[in-house]
Amino acid sequence: MSDVTTTDLYEVTMAMSYLREDMRAPATFSLFVRDLPPDRGFLVAAGLEAALDFLAGYRVRREDIQECADVLHRPVQELDPLLGLRFEGEVRAVPEGRLVFAGEPLLEVTAPLPQAQLVETYLLNQVCHQTVVASKAARCVLAAAGRPVVDFSLRRTHGPWAGLQAARLGALVGFAGTSNVSAAAALGIPASGTMAHSYIEAFPGEEEAFHAFARAHPGPVTFLVDTYDTEEGVRIAARVLADLRRGPGCAVRLDSGDLDTLSRRARATLDAAGLTDVRIVASGGLDEYSVDRLVRAGAPIDVYAVGTRVGVAADAPYLDAAYKLVAYDGRPVMKLSSAKVTAPGRKQVFRRPGRPDMIALAQEEAPDSAQPLLRTVMRGGRRTEPPDHWRDARERFREDLAGLPGPARRIRDPEPVRPERSLALEQLTASVRAGIRARLRPRQRVASAGTTVR
Repeated sequence: MSDVTTTDLYEVTMAMSYLREDMRAPATFSLFVRDLPPDRGFLVAAGLEAALDFLAGYRVRREDIQECADVLHRPVQELDPLLGLRFEGEVRAVPEGRLVFAGEPLLEVTAPLPQAQLVETYLLNQVCHQTVVASKAARCVLAAAGRPVVDFSLRRTHGPWAGLQAARLGALVGFAGTSNVSAAAALGIPASGTMAHSYIEAFPGEEEAFHAFARAHPGPVTFLVDTYDTEEGVRIAARVLADLRRGPGCAVRLDSGDLDTLSRRARATLDAAGLTDVRIVASGGLDEYSVDRLVRAGAPIDVYAVGTRVGVAADAPYLDAAYKLVAYDGRPVMKLSSAKVTAPGRKQVFRRPGRPDMIALAQEEAPDSAQPLLRTVMRGGRRTEPPDHWRDARERFREDLAGLPGPARRIRDPEPVRPERSLALEQLTASVRAGIRARLRPRQRVASAGTTVR
């Protein structure tokens, strides 16, 4: 499957019409989130690296033309104007890892109109999916309050590629590791894993299973203790660990039941055996809400492994995002439909210490002490700098998180930061709106005059 044809049909039909009408002037599209999902005080910008890889390699080939012609039931010659089309535009974007809020452009694309239109679907797909998962993972880091969090999501994500992205995004916001071997190898993320219940069941008993596992794996080991009776499993694990004397780094994992109560009993058992340095790992349907409850209750859990609910962002699996035309051929444009009004013109977002962000026009000067968030990352269809690493994004995330107001950090009922708009942007919006309405009035009067009542 080609990345070029991984798109919505109307992108192709619009591009064909633009080319037929010779509408090739520069167009700017802005990708932004209208409203944050429920229970979100912020979003973490993500997906930009995948988007830039896509744009840098974008080229319409003969096989892409054939696929589109087959789907449209049109002669392939009618799509020939698309052949060889590349992305040759500019991208200004918020770097990955930065916190963003409703209404702020995550990226803006400026390119000849057919090019800028054709890439819409893929950009929305990558930026929306990765931003929503990164934001969910970031909330788990907040909820854990300094305790390590590990990604266990691969088996439940919506495809292997989504699992790779989830592992990367977890690392980007501060996860300590991933169970995903491919992600660990490809991205340099620490690998983390234990054993399944099937492993325990394959042996006559838990003690035999634990000893066998330890023989195969020198160094610290983690034993899964809830296959049969959790408290007995902890006692058996404590005996084996005491015999092994593997030192710091060993752990027991709880994967079901009342994790608060079970972790307290496990801690008491381990401490009584002199194993105060053996950690307790918790897993099993966890997300930021359950982690927050356990941390607030004082459960003696050292590591949280999160999977399904985080890898698919279960409580908020999508963003109300849009990719809208804001300027064409030097003319600012906007949409006026109810509840989906857009702001015209190329934009910049300024982060102001101690104050809400300001959404402004791209040409405006930065207010005192303000930092522009959107930077030019592609020009002429080429990256302006080497690909970003998730470790660099993680540093940006940590810096932004440190400055986030407390109410926006809350796991329950957060209060999102609401950006302000500059006076120049407000004035341009009012001017463009008035111009559109002025153009519509004569047509409305003509239509009204031609109406016949029967």
